[in-house]
Amino acid sequence: MKKKIIALMLVAAMSAAMFAGCGNNKTEKNNSDGSEKTASSEEQVDITYWTLGTRQESMEQIVSEFNEEYPNINIIFSYYDTDAIKDACKVAAQADNLPDMWYNWGGSLGAYYPQNGCSKDLTEYAAANGWDEKFNSGALSLCELGGQLSGYPIAYNVVGMFYRKDIFQEYGIEVPTTFEQFEQACATLKKNGVTPISTGGLYGWHTMRLVEQFVEYYAGADGHDELNSFDSSWDQENVIKALAKYQEFCEKGYFPEGFITSDPNDTLISLANGNCAMDIQGQWYDFNILDNDLDMDQYGWFPFPNETGRMSAFTEMVQFNADMDDAKLDACMKFMDFMETEEHAAADLVNNPLPFANAVMPGDERPHVSEMYEYSNEGGTFTITDQAFPTAVADVLFDGQAGICNGTETPEKVAAAIQSAIEEYKSAE
Repeated sequence: MKKKIIALMLVAAMSAAMFAGCGNNKTEKNNSDGSEKTASSEEQVDITYWTLGTRQESMEQIVSEFNEEYPNINIIFSYYDTDAIKDACKVAAQADNLPDMWYNWGGSLGAYYPQNGCSKDLTEYAAANGWDEKFNSGALSLCELGGQLSGYPIAYNVVGMFYRKDIFQEYGIEVPTTFEQFEQACATLKKNGVTPISTGGLYGWHTMRLVEQFVEYYAGADGHDELNSFDSSWDQENVIKALAKYQEFCEKGYFPEGFITSDPNDTLISLANGNCAMDIQGQWYDFNILDNDLDMDQYGWFPFPNETGRMSAFTEMVQFNADMDDAKLDACMKFMDFMETEEHAAADLVNNPLPFANAVMPGDERPHVSEMYEYSNEGGTFTITDQAFPTAVADVLFDGQAGICNGTETPEKVAAAIQSAIEEYKSAE
C-alpha cells in the first residue's frame, strides 16, 4: 500500500510540475511604471514546493498563518518520503519540470542541481540580505555547491552515538572515549544478550553512518577528507581496514538479525524495548524520544570515538528553480523567512534549533542538542558520506555494505568497486 501511495503522489506531483516547472514559471518582471515587480504586489503568485511528508501537518499550519499576511502568495505543496523526493526531483530536473522550490540536502545530492543549471544562484541575494550574519557559518558553507550558493539552509545536523544509560549502567559500561573502549563495550553488551547497535540497512544510509566512522578512524581526518574529495583512491589499505571492521561487527552479531533489510526509520524501537543499546543518530533524536513518550533520562549520547574528535555533519536546505524571476524569488523568500522563525521552532513546526547564528537552543526537555552542537563547534566536522558522494558512487558503497554483510562481497572487492565508480563518475564530468 505504501508503494502505491508514493507512486500516486509522484504521478500527481509530476503532473502538476508540468505546469509549474523550470521552463513554465515565468511572469512579467516589471510593473507598468517600469519598476521591478515583487511579491508585495497584489498580483497572485503561485509557488510550487516539494517537501517531506513528515512535514505536512506543520506546513499546513504555517501556510495558513502565512496567507493571512500574504494572501496573494499561494503555496502549492507536494509531499514525499525521504527516498522518493530524491528520485522525483532528479526525474523532474532531467525533464525540465522542477517545482519552484524543493527540499534537499547538501553535498552531492544538492550539487546535482547547480551543476546542471537547475537551481538559482543565491550568492548575490545572500550578500544583499546579510546572510553571512544571519546563518550559522557551518550551515551556510554546506549550501555552497557547484560554485554557487545553492540553497536556503533550514537545518544543520551533527551525528553522534545515542545510548541507553540504564543498560550501560547495568553491565558496568563506561561511556567510551577511545575506539578500543567502544569495541569492549560492544563485546560486553553482546556477551550479556544485548545487541550493541541498532541499525537499518535498507537504503544503505543509516548503516553507512557507522562505516564512515571506521573510515575516519583508520584514515584520519586529512586522509578521510582526501578520500571524500576523491583526491585519494578508495582502493587503499585504510578503506579496506574500515570495511573489514564493519564485516567483523556483522559477523560478531553487533547489529540486529536481518538488519540489512530493516527500515532505518525504525531503529528507535530496538532501543525503546531494550533489545539494543546504541543508535547512531543526529540531534533530532531527542525529538523522536519525546514524540514516542519515552523517558529522556534513560538516554545519553557520546561522540563516536574515532580518535579525530570530528563529528559527521550535513545540512538540509531548500533550493529554487533557476528559471524563476525576481518576483517569484521574492515570494519564495517571504515564505522561507516566515517559516523559519524561532516561534515556529519553539512550536516544533520547523527544525529546532534553526541554522541561524546565535539560534535559541532547546531547553532541558531536549538536553543533548546544545551539547552536540557545542562539541561539533569545538571538535570540527566532516561531511556525511552520502552527501560527499554523488549518488552513483554512494549506491556502490550501499550495495557493498549489503554484500559484505551477506558474505557475497569482500572488503577488498568493495573498496575496488567504489574507486571504479569514482573513476567512471569523474570521466563523465
